[in-house]
Amino acid sequence: MKINHTFGASGVNPYNRQANKIDQTKQAVKASDKVEISSTAKELQQTSQIPAQRQAKVEELKLQVQNGTYKLNAQETAKSILNHFKK
Repeated sequence: MKINHTFGASGVNPYNRQANKIDQTKQAVKASDKVEISSTAKELQQTSQIPAQRQAKVEELKLQVQNGTYKLNAQETAKSILNHFKK
């Protein structure tokens, strides 16, 4: 018995055709990827003074806690918590 390597009526190997489609889509995707960062995002990435001020405040509070000189105002803390949850 003799087996001929014919692949249907068209004579094209369907597996090769599928592989070619995958290669073409990979090439199309590679060519179209692009990322742009807006000027607003670039500004936000710049170092601002708020984190520096916040860090200074945190360091000051740490020193007060370590020295035992930090005093908590219970009424102000309670007011702040209530105002936060009322919003």
